[in-house]
Amino acid sequence: MTSLQIVWFFLLGVLFTGYALLDGFDLGVGFWSLFAKKDQDRQVMMASIGPFWDGNEVWLIMGGGAIFAAFPPVYASVFSGLYLALMLLLFALIARATALEFRNKLENRRWRSAWDLAFGLGSTLAALLFGVALGNILRGLPLDSQGNYTGTFFDLLNPYALLIGLVGFSMIATHGALYLTIKAEGELSARGRRWSTWSGSVYLLLFLVASVVTWTTQPALLSNFQSTPVLWLIPALALVSMVLLLVASLGHQPLRAFSCSCVAVASLWGITGASLFPNLVPARNGAELSLTLANSTSSPLALQVMLVIVLIGMPLVLTYTIWVYRRFRGKVTLQPGSGYQH
Repeated sequence: MTSLQIVWFFLLGVLFTGYALLDGFDLGVGFWSLFAKKDQDRQVMMASIGPFWDGNEVWLIMGGGAIFAAFPPVYASVFSGLYLALMLLLFALIARATALEFRNKLENRRWRSAWDLAFGLGSTLAALLFGVALGNILRGLPLDSQGNYTGTFFDLLNPYALLIGLVGFSMIATHGALYLTIKAEGELSARGRRWSTWSGSVYLLLFLVASVVTWTTQPALLSNFQSTPVLWLIPALALVSMVLLLVASLGHQPLRAFSCSCVAVASLWGITGASLFPNLVPARNGAELSLTLANSTSSPLALQVMLVIVLIGMPLVLTYTIWVYRRFRGKVTLQPGSGYQH
């Protein structure tokens, strides 16, 4: 491995962590919209993410582009092997985005109800599929000598991947509920706090269950932790953050709870990176077939050129992200006859 390959491994982690932090609460708000009692509440929930959701998805696009440019064999293996699952994910994201754009175009109850359902179900499906896909990567995929996936779609629905999917889903649900607590007012904000307490408890329980299952059934994921004991600080930080977000939520401290949720999300991605390194896609049927940093990266020149592009582009994305969140900070309130404002 070269230092440039390691840098790109960390850059990929940063991009997906950024996506989980930002679009994670978008997806979480979408899931909770299925439980909103009034049309006004659903309108506020959509308005709370309205200025942000498309910018948040830029991080996913950058992550996919980084895999394509820096790790082409990984891109080919994952996107072909998980083709059906990724098409379902794409459909869910399209349904969600379309609902956000078209929901308020007509003053018609059936029209709005249909788009509300598309928004909620699209967000829910996407949140679950992201976690299941990650669970399969952690567990390892059956690969041939060319790095091609040799399993079936139903092989992806194994118990371990589904468990990791539920952990990821509960993480997103909690993140979204805490965000809603900050952005909404009155009863909807109070409901967001109750949702975050409930989902946060499930989140913590599932994390502990997944930790035990990983310890007992996935020994390959523990090798880096055993050789470098300081890495155990990452899961410890995740656990402490989950407990603190529950304490803060119960104590009516939404900003502190959301901050703890952000730390927990970043910690879970840290655990993922520490578990996989130096693998990118572990092969379940033989370690020698795994796609690693050593055998799956682009040429040094390509990595250097892409690194320059990232170093130029990422500050621009960060600047825009900071600006838009500052510009639309504060509570969302509905204005009679004129939609909403921040």
